[in-house]
Amino acid sequence: MKCTPQKKWAFLLTLLACPPIFAADSTRTGVGADVFFSTDSENFHTQRIGGEYLPLFQHIDSQTGVRYSHYTYEQNDWSRSGQQISVLHRNIDPKTAYGWQMEAGIFQQHSRDLLTLDGSFRTPIAKQTNIEFFINRNWVETANALDNGINFTYGGASIEQGLGQHVTLVGLAGYQDFSDGNHRNHGRVRFIYQPDLNLGLTLQAQYRVYTSAREDVDGAYFNPDRYDEGMLLIGWRQRILGWMANARAGIGRQKVEDDDLSPTKLLEVSVQNGTKDNYGLRLRGGYSQSASFHGPDYRYKYVQAEWVMGF
Repeated sequence: MKCTPQKKWAFLLTLLACPPIFAADSTRTGVGADVFFSTDSENFHTQRIGGEYLPLFQHIDSQTGVRYSHYTYEQNDWSRSGQQISVLHRNIDPKTAYGWQMEAGIFQQHSRDLLTLDGSFRTPIAKQTNIEFFINRNWVETANALDNGINFTYGGASIEQGLGQHVTLVGLAGYQDFSDGNHRNHGRVRFIYQPDLNLGLTLQAQYRVYTSAREDVDGAYFNPDRYDEGMLLIGWRQRILGWMANARAGIGRQKVEDDDLSPTKLLEVSVQNGTKDNYGLRLRGGYSQSASFHGPDYRYKYVQAEWVMGF
């Protein structure tokens, strides 16, 4: 798909004209910036640096605006850069996580343009039952896939069911379509137990699986016929001096097609300031160990920071 600069701006201005209907009570303008860095054991590095203009701003999870992001990818002697411009809208209740967010734009890399989409909607449907719908469309981020312009569209839904005050069950089903003709079916179940409602501590167990329609994708991305993983995790969530801190750590076992079971690991941490401040700051970081092209010991690390300020 080829887009002229005039068409890109017309597309984004059309989108930007719609969100104020949903955020008419906002009285402030804002600006923001975000950065993202990742690296893995296959020497693939990703860097994203972006800036935002927010004509409607209340807090970090209630905003409407436009974002420009510059991407850099590197692996050994190979490198690639890309640019993305998008319209974003968030309207999420920080206490319940109910609400919706959507970012739609155009991402150009290697002389190719892709309409991108990242959105979710979460709402209660009964006293202890919540449902969430999600969709994501973007490039597949490997050197081979970027060179060949392979993208994916992933959508699905999850349902969260509380069983009393201490137990929650979560189930997810998703479908992922690739532009090279491949597709995947995804499934996930998670059990969450909170022993004390005041500590913010949870004990979790989860299982996830996906199956691929095509095994041979010419090495464009990791694509086993079937992938299974079971994991035990400890989670923690607590408000400290107006800041919300979250952490999850887990160990598990994975099975790639007919290979033997092998270990997996996960660590995720995040911190975010309160929504009553005139600015918003969200910091995230993570580490994972799982399988990839060259065996079961693939390691991935990332850090991300997002800052916004109203005036």
